[in-house]
Amino acid sequence: MEKRININDVEPQAIKAMYALEGYLATTQLSNTQKELIKIRASQINGCAFCIDMHTKDALKYGETTQRIFLLNAWRETSLFTEEEKVILAITEEITLIHNRGLSTETYQKAEQFFDKNTIAQLIMAVVTINAWNRIAVSTQVEPAN
Repeated sequence: MEKRININDVEPQAIKAMYALEGYLATTQLSNTQKELIKIRASQINGCAFCIDMHTKDALKYGETTQRIFLLNAWRETSLFTEEEKVILAITEEITLIHNRGLSTETYQKAEQFFDKNTIAQLIMAVVTINAWNRIAVSTQVEPAN
């Protein structure tokens, strides 16, 4: 891969703003497992090797199983994920793939069965934030550490 800019070096205020979003997410009701499932799934869709590597390691630290991580891209075909987690993963996919149709009415209504308005807002912000990080890492060709 070619050497590209490090945004933190050339525009540190931009990265500081991204870390402010992460600081906000740390104060939400979302569990570490929920946040890592969002981060891994969005990163899989976006092809962000750096983020997949980072967040699978983080998920394991928080107690996630390797089996669930291995099956995350096939979450609809397994009973390993709770109905609540399946709603979170549907939200993640639909927002990440916003060009398809965005967050559907069906998925939003399912979310309302499990979450209050604040938690739905927090889920949306978690998905938006990892998508921004993915786009930074992919655009600047950040590679996973060995």
